[in-house]
Amino acid sequence: MGDIKSSKDDLPEKQLLDGRFTSISPANPKGSSPISVLTRHICIHPFLCALLASYALVFYGIPRIHQWTTLLVTSESTGATVPKFKEDTAFGWKDNIYPIREHAPWDISTDFPSVRKLVYDVEEGTWLRVDVSPDGDIVFDMLGDIYCIPWDVIPSSATSTVRAYPILQGVPYDSDPHISPDGTQLAFRSDAGLGISNIWIKPWSGCRAASEPVHGDDLWLLPNPNADPESEESNKKNHRRLVREGRADAFKITNETFRWVSDARWHPDGDKLIATKWHTSERTIPAGEGWLYDIPSPYISPGDGVRLVGRSLPLGWTSEQYGDQQIGPEQFIWWGDDRLIYSKNVIDTNGQYEYSKDVYKGINAIFSYNVTSGVTETLVDANPGGASRPEISHDGRTLAFVRRVRDKEALVLKDLESGTIRNIWYGLTYDLSVISAPMGTYPSFSFTPTDDAIIVWAAGSLWTVPLSVDDAGERTRGGEPWKIKWKATIEKRMATTRLSQAPVAEEEEKPRQRIRAFTELSVDAKGERVTFRAGAKTYWQALDHSATPAIVDPLSNEDNENVNEAAQLPVLYANATYYSPSFIPNEPNLLIHTRWSDTFFSTFEIADILRDAAFEVEGLPLGRYDKPTICECVGLNRRIAFVRKGGDAMTGNIVAIADPGLYVGSLTLPSPFGWGQRGKVRVRDVKRVSKDIPSGKMRFTEGASKLIIHDASTASVINLSTSPNDLGEYPTTTIAKGKMSTEISVTPPRESDSLHGPNTRLAAAATVGHVAFVDFLQVYLADGVEASEGNALWSKPGPNATHGLARVSVDGGHDLSWSADGKRLFWLLGPYLHSLEVSRLGECKRAIRHDSNSFGIDCVKTLLNVQEIYVAFEHERSRIKKAASDAFVAEHTCNDQKTHDRHLTSDILIIRNATVVSMITGNERNDILHRRTLEIRDGVIVESYAMYDNNGVLNISPTAPGAKIIDAEGAMVVPGFVDVHAHWNGQDTVASSWEQRTFLAYGCTTVHNPSIDTVTTWTERARVESGSMIGPRIFHTGTIIYGGAGGEYHQDIADMAEARSALIRLKVEGGPYSFSYKNYQLPARASRQRLIKVAKELEMRVYPEGGMNFDWDMTYILDGMTTVEHSLPIPIVYQDVMTLFAESGTGNTPTHIVNYGGVFGETHVWAHTAVPFNQKQVLLREFVPHALLETISSSLAVPKDAYQLFNTSASVHQMTKMGIFANIGAHGEPPLGLNYHKEMWFFAQGGMTPYEVLRSATRHGATSLGLFRSLGSLEPGKLADMVIYPAGVNILKDINLTPQIRYVIKGGRVWDAETMIEEWPEKGKAQSLPPLNAD
Repeated sequence: MGDIKSSKDDLPEKQLLDGRFTSISPANPKGSSPISVLTRHICIHPFLCALLASYALVFYGIPRIHQWTTLLVTSESTGATVPKFKEDTAFGWKDNIYPIREHAPWDISTDFPSVRKLVYDVEEGTWLRVDVSPDGDIVFDMLGDIYCIPWDVIPSSATSTVRAYPILQGVPYDSDPHISPDGTQLAFRSDAGLGISNIWIKPWSGCRAASEPVHGDDLWLLPNPNADPESEESNKKNHRRLVREGRADAFKITNETFRWVSDARWHPDGDKLIATKWHTSERTIPAGEGWLYDIPSPYISPGDGVRLVGRSLPLGWTSEQYGDQQIGPEQFIWWGDDRLIYSKNVIDTNGQYEYSKDVYKGINAIFSYNVTSGVTETLVDANPGGASRPEISHDGRTLAFVRRVRDKEALVLKDLESGTIRNIWYGLTYDLSVISAPMGTYPSFSFTPTDDAIIVWAAGSLWTVPLSVDDAGERTRGGEPWKIKWKATIEKRMATTRLSQAPVAEEEEKPRQRIRAFTELSVDAKGERVTFRAGAKTYWQALDHSATPAIVDPLSNEDNENVNEAAQLPVLYANATYYSPSFIPNEPNLLIHTRWSDTFFSTFEIADILRDAAFEVEGLPLGRYDKPTICECVGLNRRIAFVRKGGDAMTGNIVAIADPGLYVGSLTLPSPFGWGQRGKVRVRDVKRVSKDIPSGKMRFTEGASKLIIHDASTASVINLSTSPNDLGEYPTTTIAKGKMSTEISVTPPRESDSLHGPNTRLAAAATVGHVAFVDFLQVYLADGVEASEGNALWSKPGPNATHGLARVSVDGGHDLSWSADGKRLFWLLGPYLHSLEVSRLGECKRAIRHDSNSFGIDCVKTLLNVQEIYVAFEHERSRIKKAASDAFVAEHTCNDQKTHDRHLTSDILIIRNATVVSMITGNERNDILHRRTLEIRDGVIVESYAMYDNNGVLNISPTAPGAKIIDAEGAMVVPGFVDVHAHWNGQDTVASSWEQRTFLAYGCTTVHNPSIDTVTTWTERARVESGSMIGPRIFHTGTIIYGGAGGEYHQDIADMAEARSALIRLKVEGGPYSFSYKNYQLPARASRQRLIKVAKELEMRVYPEGGMNFDWDMTYILDGMTTVEHSLPIPIVYQDVMTLFAESGTGNTPTHIVNYGGVFGETHVWAHTAVPFNQKQVLLREFVPHALLETISSSLAVPKDAYQLFNTSASVHQMTKMGIFANIGAHGEPPLGLNYHKEMWFFAQGGMTPYEVLRSATRHGATSLGLFRSLGSLEPGKLADMVIYPAGVNILKDINLTPQIRYVIKGGRVWDAETMIEEWPEKGKAQSLPPLNAD
């Protein structure tokens, strides 16, 4: 075959459509016209072809609404050019951005240790995708392996059990088997190699031949890191492995490295395949497209193939938005030589995938598409019940598909000649059209070779549905369906589950707790001192530029004795929250920052670090202010710029919400004389200069005449020296922009500014000196001229990367800041302050120029100065001891020895007469301890003993005469609840958090957020632990490691270095408390495996989310991930999945509240609980903004069968009986707090007893987080986190009673759960909140 020729603009290069043809070229898109039909049949001469094509263009024109091109193919035998299939040009969209970096070589079978072997027999399976060969052999996939049943042993009725034989096994996850029309080839999907699903082909000569056992050595040894991969022995061993797995003769016909391909179907000629290629956008909801692939395919580069059926654009969308479309066609099959049938979601018409849809109205419809004419027709409407998983009979007359009918799932036949539709069997499992299901809305099924039956999976088994033909020639059901009884042996290779223990209790024994996450960095004029925010306070630190480059140690939990502690800025209110500090130019000892009050909102303060003085800035109305910036002027009279914000969910949308924007004003700085001075400074002449609020730093330039402002991806300058427009806004000019950056920072232009030596273009063209930006979480530096010429800054390797770009961070960074002279760049990563003298980059000029992948970092890292910063606060234990002592002294004036002895033990808390649900053993019989006493000191349970001794005498601790005693009155005491999957949104607020207070009020003493900003959330945790506000113990994964688009989250993890950097970025910000990360739908299994290998080194756990991709979820378990977050998208699972899950050690947090497979559980809560009006929800109205509650006042009634969460709950219950850890996670859905208890109720609906539910909420959650050494049970040595119920509330009998909490205790501090007023040690103390409600 010759090379393929294609249109430069419309066609991908080197695409082969048909083995009989050698070239393709664009032609008339109106292929269905008479001219195109004539051309197809009589075009035998190139000149005649051209003449006909020209006539067609003139006569018919080129339609603008179709985005496809007819491919003219030249026959080798005759030389005739004939129209063939039409390529969908996707409106001109080019898929040329992702992956950002190409993967380094990796083999999921040999580069990752799958050292465990699990073998078990099953007689049922989950979501088996089926095909039947021309000879009648049945092939199907199960749990990532492919099996077959020979045709001659398949019984004619459900009488005997047959053996299913494996034909593809091993570490790769194989699925979607389909045999060619002539029965000689098997197409299947596999993630072999890199771990991306591609289409593979292998010869097929029948089930028995494919399943013949191959004997040989044990090939499942740990990979030898020192082995030469090219060595003969290595090649032999690898070949033996491939033979044993059944893939030695397999080859792939697609080679995607970011997108993935599934469900390939053979053309009737057997020389090509149509498959669904999945595309993700900023959301990882995949949208399908129909792609054509030749066999054999001589070119298998990423992106090869021809798009035959693309995505449509919603009304009003432009071609540039094509990649954002989240809905596309899928489940393609051939209907004859030139027609395709496919299914598509037709409900989400705005380009955005929506959850929790109405399956009864119908979601998917079925279409036909003529690949020659380009005509699309609807074969089956979505209403009622939807229509998906189309399959067609061999004679092309009967279409079979599935749809929901009331509380049943029907197998439906449509006669394609008459249009008659018949529901022939109601025994199917519910389809998954209600979710995004790349594994198929229903497993593929098949007509038998003679079309006299359909072989289909349902309810864990394979079924034969007999068919007959009526007098009109139409197929109907031919008898009662019967189950094919089969047995298979599953053999899986698995990695060791990633488990580690977080030393939380050990860390809390330290008298001071360290903060490692800093933000809001600012540098003084000379680059000699920095200021920043840590937790609820602002600090400054002198710099040591003579220090040698430091090593970032992510595992270091010990304090470095050589690190000087940062100094807190002088303040007027020691207990207030301070933020947004910056140096005042030309006054080296003055800084300005902002104070927050939940009552009085924001106030600026000026701090004098030399004289330890603080000055309040007055003159501004009540409001939320941020980013105070003083001009680079001389003297005491200055200009100030600042931001005024409107209301938000955390500070309220009720008070002082008008006129947000960017403001400037004037003030007079404090006199440099007068030690210890306290006073006030007044702002005057305030005016708004822009309604836009910058997200980044601001800086005056040219005195006070211009203001540089930074956002995530742009830097702009506001010219304050000109006149404003009619709206009072000043002219703004963009001076730098990033293509995908999340932070950008520029310096004013200077003639000497060049990263790599003199730059003659700079003086004439540059509007900035240097520009630093964060791209894909790494810090980069470029000449200002590159930004000044209007180029968007970008770090994607290749020709589009910014010219002369230098990567300056090793593992990443944030909070970019420049010295005023622009000579030194600074950034933060955890407690490490990084800086670079920009002029030294010339030393790495050659390395930068020749490193097109990482832009010279191996050289640049030798130029960095890295200084560790130390900030710590007094631990909660010390604060409790002091508060208890102060309270005792205030109540007792007597100073005798007895009082003194009592005073010494006043920090002890005793809970007496309790029914303790200890969760020590996980066994109900052993864990319920009646009439028990718990003794707590220093935030830890120190004793647990019977209330009475064997003689019935009250046990009173002789060592605690001054203890605070709480009489539980026989009520139940349980460990504090653990929300393993808790989301919230206010981590970056400066106000006291109603979210965290609500979590705590409902008994959640530990929360784990699996997707939230790294730095701001560790800042929030520091605020809680330092006593600035109340809340539970906060743990989180930090920023997700994301497979979707977007610079803020996307990470390719293309090699081990990137994997290490990704986890170091998370680990250093939280130190020993950073024990988890989230792989969020990374498409390459190689990426996921690399992360796990680094996680083992860093003692981290992984909490992945596969979204709604069942196949990915299974690989998470096989590769040893700690949990699977969210429910499996298939609500009812069977022996194969249950056994794998139970034996793996991987846990599950099913989040019924947002359950996959059906309507979300939150809808059930809203429909059955009058949230804003329920009397128990007085607590909610106390803590949750009323406006939020009002938005969930009503909900539609939904049939119970629409809630697949009840099936999920039953599956989870069965697996917990087999040994998995099932965790409670409420997903942060509104209303917070209450929904945690509703999630517990959902657990009970699957059969769990109240004790089992409580075990999941405590012991299991703590174990899955690696915290069980510290919390999760009530026993000596554990942290004193617990919930006390009122007397008479028996939560072991009625799980509905769990919200009725009397006291919640965290670390020994006690609150009244109804009011969250503190009971001990600071009785009567209440957390303030901003005004959240208008009533």
